[in-house]
Amino acid sequence: MQTCVIKIGSNVVTQENGMPDFSRIRSLCTQVSLLKNKGKKVVLVTSGAVAFGRQHIHLPEKINPVLKKQIWAANGQIALIHTYQNMFAELGHSIAQILVTKEDFRDRKHYLNMKNCIEGLLSQGIIPVINENDTVAITELMFTDNDELASLTAAMVNADTLILLTNVNGVYTGPPELPDSTLIQMVDQLTQNLSNFIQASKSSFGRGGMLTKLNMAKKSANLGIQVFIANGKKEGILNEILDGSAICTRFDPSPIKHSPKKWLAHGEQYYKGEIMINEGAKKALFSNKISSLLPVGITSCSGDFEKGDIIRIVDDSGNRIGLGKAAYSMKALGEKIGQKKQKPIIHYDYLYLFTYE
Repeated sequence: MQTCVIKIGSNVVTQENGMPDFSRIRSLCTQVSLLKNKGKKVVLVTSGAVAFGRQHIHLPEKINPVLKKQIWAANGQIALIHTYQNMFAELGHSIAQILVTKEDFRDRKHYLNMKNCIEGLLSQGIIPVINENDTVAITELMFTDNDELASLTAAMVNADTLILLTNVNGVYTGPPELPDSTLIQMVDQLTQNLSNFIQASKSSFGRGGMLTKLNMAKKSANLGIQVFIANGKKEGILNEILDGSAICTRFDPSPIKHSPKKWLAHGEQYYKGEIMINEGAKKALFSNKISSLLPVGITSCSGDFEKGDIIRIVDDSGNRIGLGKAAYSMKALGEKIGQKKQKPIIHYDYLYLFTYE
């Protein structure tokens, strides 16, 4: 572990009554400090702003739920970040706050600016503390939960490790509270589909559940990032993960993907257009030979994309093949479909194929 993204879930930093758990936050800050003192670079993705806001502001039940959350988040984010700032300062570390929305990951240039900022903070020994900007995010553009944000962040900063802290030990073969459910300690590409074991229930104070953690963990592992789903309520859990003694679920990483492919891997919800390819083009893309996508293999296109936008690739049966960065606009592609000796619409370096679903 050299660069680690740690996601701290709502149920980790809140008590059963929904109020902030300051002793748990302090413990996690102490554990992160120990990682820092061992030379590790750490990025925190933290939930908890709504819980901090809820303790100070009492709102009528009739208020719109989205507005209620925005108010609590806007107020609570101040207290949350001050809590981290004060606790880390006592441990000799500085932090920086970064609030993001899903839109921030859509544009490649904006994405690189954010990446450079976070890497700049890390180079100076500063801990970036990242959270979704709930005050401006609308439902359609919200992250599934902070597991998705953490997974995106890990890919962006080329982290080698992603730790998703929740209030259970990891992924079980059934509901964790049942005695016959057992913990799955290792997941690799040969592991059977774990979603069959998982109930699509959400946590008490967060938006997501184990199913989203599983999906994000699998996607991150496919990019070459080792992932741990672990119990953030357990004392010393981060050190146990570091020394290999933790009781948790670990996702074995695939070979590391290049940075542009990491950006594209999370672009399923950002694509601006779609192109359909024929069987010959599909075989070429999935062959052992490095292949870009040429107009000659395209049968149709739809949407409204410009150069640099993310576009989705489907086969002639409509099955999802992958994602890529458009080398030119849809209008320009429309004039080249099916033609030979044309510039690739998606260069191999900006092509991500779905191979780990």
